Amino acid sequence: MSAAIWPPISHDDLVRKEEESLAAELEWLLDLLQENLGSLKSGLQECVALLAPQEPGSTLVLSSLRSENVKGFVTRVGTRIVKGKALILPNAPKDIQLRLPTLPPPRSLPSYPLRIQNPLVLPQLSHLFTLLNRALDIIDISTWTGDPRNGSFIAGQLKLLFDGIEEARQTLKGGEDVIGGKWWEVDGVDDDTFAPPLPPPFSPHLSISDAALVLHIRTLGPPTTQAEKSLSLTGLSIRTRLGLAARPQLHDELDQVFKYKGEEVSVKEKVRVESQDPSLMAVMAKLSALGHSVASWRFRVGVVMGEEIDGNERDMNYHRV
Repeated sequence: MSAAIWPPISHDDLVRKEEESLAAELEWLLDLLQENLGSLKSGLQECVALLAPQEPGSTLVLSSLRSENVKGFVTRVGTRIVKGKALILPNAPKDIQLRLPTLPPPRSLPSYPLRIQNPLVLPQLSHLFTLLNRALDIIDISTWTGDPRNGSFIAGQLKLLFDGIEEARQTLKGGEDVIGGKWWEVDGVDDDTFAPPLPPPFSPHLSISDAALVLHIRTLGPPTTQAEKSLSLTGLSIRTRLGLAARPQLHDELDQVFKYKGEEVSVKEKVRVESQDPSLMAVMAKLSALGHSVASWRFRVGVVMGEEIDGNERDMNYHRV
């Protein structure tokens, strides 16, 4: 398909007319974007409000589904866990694979109590709060500080905004690559956070995964040496094969060695419980919608300016990820 102009004009005039048309379209698009930045800002402010520390907070149940290993609850206020109580029960179904041999309950108690007596900051939520405020600053700069008619400036601001929203969304999805995702990095947890004080072979870890609060309970021990492994073709120690010690629980960290509090340890037993947080789920949904909207604006501005956007296909399919 081809187009012709009548009466005919020279090639130089045609190029000039195309440039003028694109400049006018870009100016119209940037004006339209300024009108829509307000709705983007409102969406981000709603996310900040959902994370704001408001009493009485959100009380979330943390209980294992198919066993009595963990029963309890926690209360989240903003980015902190302000109180909580969990009971780690010792092998209710009398199954040796579910026991916690390195964490016996105190004498005369049927369970090991674990209480959060001082507020525990969740690094993921603190980082998320920072990212949301940074995104609001980007919108304010795009509206008031910079030149809203400068296409290159606005394109750069949209990229910063999209990257910030994407990082915030990934922070809520969780994983070891996000801040606070590595349980063995415990520098941010004070020794007096839990009561009674944690015994050496015990490691609780609270994190965010898919907008849910997740509690991992791990019992730790020294890693198995190569000499010990070579003594048994089955991978079990002599005490275990004779029934004098519990068989190791099968989990995804069984054969890994971690650096925990300056020492090499292995995970003997691992229990995972989670609780869906309605506020975090709402933030996740809003961030997905905002990310798709910003990606769409990036694409429109890039097309008019004749620029190729890195990750264009990924950005436009943002809402499907």
